[in-house]
Amino acid sequence: MCLMQEEVPRQEVFLSHDFTKNSMMSGSSPFKMRLVHLDLKGAPPRVCYLSEIFPLFRALGANGLLIEYEDMFPYEGHLRLLRAKHAYSPSEIKEILHLATLNELEVIPLVQTFGHMEFVLKHEALAHLREVALFPNTLNPHKAESLALVGAMIDQVMALHPGARWLHIGCDEVYYLGEGEDSRQWLQQEPNTRAELCLSYMEAVASHVQAQHPTTMPLVWDDMLRDIPEDQLSASRVPQLVEPVLWDYGADLDVHSKALLMEKYRKSGFSWLWAASAFKGATGASQALTPIEHHLRNHVQWLQVAGSVPADTLQGIVLTGWQRYDHFSVLCELLPVGIPSLAVCLQVLLHGGFAENVKARVENFLGTSSLEATDFRSERAGSFPGSDILNLITQVSLHLCSSVDALLERDRYVTGWFSPYHRRRKFIHPVMIQHIQPQALSLLARWSVLVGELEAALQRVFYPDAVEEWLEENVHPSLRRLQALLQDLGEAASARPDSGQDA
Repeated sequence: MCLMQEEVPRQEVFLSHDFTKNSMMSGSSPFKMRLVHLDLKGAPPRVCYLSEIFPLFRALGANGLLIEYEDMFPYEGHLRLLRAKHAYSPSEIKEILHLATLNELEVIPLVQTFGHMEFVLKHEALAHLREVALFPNTLNPHKAESLALVGAMIDQVMALHPGARWLHIGCDEVYYLGEGEDSRQWLQQEPNTRAELCLSYMEAVASHVQAQHPTTMPLVWDDMLRDIPEDQLSASRVPQLVEPVLWDYGADLDVHSKALLMEKYRKSGFSWLWAASAFKGATGASQALTPIEHHLRNHVQWLQVAGSVPADTLQGIVLTGWQRYDHFSVLCELLPVGIPSLAVCLQVLLHGGFAENVKARVENFLGTSSLEATDFRSERAGSFPGSDILNLITQVSLHLCSSVDALLERDRYVTGWFSPYHRRRKFIHPVMIQHIQPQALSLLARWSVLVGELEAALQRVFYPDAVEEWLEENVHPSLRRLQALLQDLGEAASARPDSGQDA
């Protein structure tokens, strides 16, 4: 059996529900900044697609972008090895920023500087800077060369983003911090702690930003700060140097606990806080279709959080759209597939809920008559840029694997007369070839046509390596099973008549 999606979204129940009873249906959002996150560490879009989609972002209610370049940034000099094969050129970065300006989208670049450094530390030339020698996740915070490395990365990114008001320096999920040999020795000295190690390194990176780019405020993901006591946070310089981004992508977000965490951060000295939700890429590492229901609930909960804290607490919200869970994981939902979810989430933030009139606005923006998952496999997928990709991927995700399973594992002729036992021995009753072969050929032909259309659509939006990866993960395994069946049928048909079960 092939592995199906964790759950086919059942949006028809949820998307018709009125959540305005638990949220404020106001005409303005409690989040002044509404940033769409572009995670470029997987399937980065071509600039021509960004030129098509930025106007829609703006129309839906976004006023900024958080661009996580990772290896798509055109690093120069000794950092050139960090570039991906299809990394944007400096002129393409400038074109992206120009397109953003035309659409009134303020750009905040994101540079990982502590955790999630796989794209840097995977390189043999930089492996000596790992916190733990075996794992490329985390940078060793004790080495002067580590700070020099991230300082150079920051400076190169900022050189192409002059005037950026904020720079996100990452610092989330700093796995194995304190487990490296340098850290172990440091932690043996009183009163050193893992929390102090984290804070001191954040302070060092943020101080570099302050010194070299004094008009730019660093942002950090907040997860490494959550368990640090209020008095320890207050005693550090971190609250004066950064603004934390509180992230939670769950559909059952604990509103009360989040409000208490915000209160703790404010008491610790942070002047402004940010929230981070998710419109895609948060419900499964290999998710192909976006469960809008989950992400809608997440944003409704964030609205409740915003309504329970003082108005001057939140600077804005980042709608994250993860493309990989980390540098080494598979691709999750592609950006065009997540656009309907993004549309729903942005409109929820603007209007305070998802009443019927808001749903109608979303459908109008997308050029679709329905937001139901099963309708995305037809012409009703919409008319927004990339809607053809959504249509074709929906068909593949819902039906390719299951249709091949139906033939190979539930068809009575295949299971009864051409089992794995028969296939290994190239043994079949000739009449069964007439039952099985036409079905297999028809199924393979039908899917080959659709996959050809999908490949062409993907090539228009993404670079060849991303297209190859998505098809290899989601399409080719099923097609290969059909091709193998047909090959075995052909070999069995040409085998000696007297060969068979006694062979």
